[in-house]
Amino acid sequence: MEKVQSKFRALYRFIVFILLVLGYLAKGFIIHWTVKNADERRRRFMWLAHSTIVVILKKFNITVEVKNPPPSEDVCLLVGNHIGFIDILSIASTGPICFVTSKEMHETPVLGLLTEMGGCMYVERRRRANIVNEMQEMAAEMRKGFRVLLYPEATSTNGEQVLPFKKTLIMSAAYAGCPIRPYVFNFKSVNNGEVEFKHQDYLCWYGDQSFVGALWRSLQLNSLHVEIEFLEPIFPNVDDDRGVIARKAHHAVASKFRPFVNPFRDLEALG
Repeated sequence: MEKVQSKFRALYRFIVFILLVLGYLAKGFIIHWTVKNADERRRRFMWLAHSTIVVILKKFNITVEVKNPPPSEDVCLLVGNHIGFIDILSIASTGPICFVTSKEMHETPVLGLLTEMGGCMYVERRRRANIVNEMQEMAAEMRKGFRVLLYPEATSTNGEQVLPFKKTLIMSAAYAGCPIRPYVFNFKSVNNGEVEFKHQDYLCWYGDQSFVGALWRSLQLNSLHVEIEFLEPIFPNVDDDRGVIARKAHHAVASKFRPFVNPFRDLEALG
């Protein structure tokens, strides 16, 4: 019976999601057509994404608990662990944010349009020849007063660990004269119960999973409680060793992360 209910729940939520996305796109096109200044357009896109996501989380019964939030006027480079789209929605619900994502995402049908109308910046992760210019572009956005978010793992994971942080783009904060603000994202409960390994593919979007498939599985959950904890800021200088800064930020996040425990991998190790 519960399986049948979860399917109907997912179908209802999927319809609601599509309607909200259509409204989001309609408002986004209006902003695109009427706001000529690129910075103001990005600012409005960010607010549109934030306000829409707050509604989505409420409709899908996702509670976001925020610990140690920075002041709303704090301009910084946010860096955190990346598990899938749930952590994106959750951190976006805390306020308007300029996300840094890949040009590959920008080229993806539908998702590319959604990210563009969310005010995202794009970097080329398939070829790194332009990485220094991209770092400077990120710094320029922070100097304009935008709070920028970078996923320095450069990919989403299955929630079993926090991957090492890429080091070059993280130094954009130093060139902007802004702090790096690490944060950690954790799942606290699923369906009012403990988070277990069996929930992994309902909560994470990773590997070669399709977006629609991952979304459909997540929509079947009755409720979800997540936590975002902002950690102590890091104040980098342009002369600092970028590897040291990246490892410091990674350690801060990884030490607070509660990973999924894979019992099958543990059994294989014992065998």
